[in-house]
Amino acid sequence: MAPFQLRWIVQKSEEGQMLREFLFAKEISRRTLTAIKFEGGKIEVNGKEVNVRYILKENDLVRIQFPTEIPSESLITKPIPLDIVYEDESVLVINKPAGILTIPSREQPTHAIANGLLHYYQAKQIESAVHIVTRLDRDTSGLLLVAKHRYIHYLLTLQQKEKTVKRKYEALVEGVLEQVNQIIVAPIGRKENSIIERKVTQEGQYAETQISLIKQYQDFAHIAVQLRTGRTHQIRVHLSYIGHPLFGDDLYGGSLKWMKRQALHCVELSFIHPVTGEVKKFHSELPADMKAILDNIKE
Repeated sequence: MAPFQLRWIVQKSEEGQMLREFLFAKEISRRTLTAIKFEGGKIEVNGKEVNVRYILKENDLVRIQFPTEIPSESLITKPIPLDIVYEDESVLVINKPAGILTIPSREQPTHAIANGLLHYYQAKQIESAVHIVTRLDRDTSGLLLVAKHRYIHYLLTLQQKEKTVKRKYEALVEGVLEQVNQIIVAPIGRKENSIIERKVTQEGQYAETQISLIKQYQDFAHIAVQLRTGRTHQIRVHLSYIGHPLFGDDLYGGSLKWMKRQALHCVELSFIHPVTGEVKKFHSELPADMKAILDNIKE
């Protein structure tokens, strides 16, 4: 496949701009322009290579070809099945099962979504490194967003800061919720003497989680969760903090009676497409293990 490229038609309001300023407005940084110049990229207007001092005219066709990306040598390729919900030249949306890491770790260097993505890219001749935009814990299932180029990853990171990348989760939690809707605001930091566990602490980073009741059962609740910040283990820590740990989340006080992994699934993902500007929204049904609990209660 050809290296990643983007095209724009110059609008009347952009006529007279220097190409460099036009590209800056498209979030193309000086560093990226330098890489394009010296590492094998191209900048063209109407099919001819130009420098960034070119003065634009209305209806000019600007095309950027980015340098080929080289994947990290430390990332090992492995044929891991990927449930691809959506794909285009810029992004991928994957439905991740529970029990697999998003990014490989020292203990599990080859069994992660990123390993499978690298194998998929090589098979499809996609010249890109792996750029995960929204991570999920190993035992959390559901939708995650992947950028197929460094520049797209950067644009989606800006969206995350502006809170236009949105994720909605569903969860099964212990106990009876006293409030149908509530917002949990509690800072989260690393727990002493642990590289994994987090806790609510005044020395931590600001964290905000919105929860709403879907249905209350006798001794547990089915809830919806909306992240307003993105701290490590945020949902798990916040729910444990208010006394309603996730089913199966023994790290944060949840019982293993019903499930052997945390009952947390990303059911909805939405974002503004970084190239087309279109709002993209995806939905994922609850996985079989969570549905089985709810179905058994109904019966």
